Amino acid sequence: MPKIKTHRGAAKRFGITKNGKVKRGKAYRSHILNKKSTKRKRHLRKGGYLAAANEATIKSMMPYK
Repeated sequence: MPKIKTHRGAAKRFGITKNGKVKRGKAYRSHILNKKSTKRKRHLRKGGYLAAANEATIKSMMPYK
């Protein structure tokens, strides 16, 4: 059986913790920043975790992480 390829787009966007949770970055931080408040931009810097409903999909895209 050949190796399964990693989905490179998913590998660049997500990380998997030791406990098996999927880390992600927050959206809406790339452009049109002058209308967003400083507080909102500051909170967007922090990462988050993926919802449990989507974890299996992302983990299947990254079999070796």
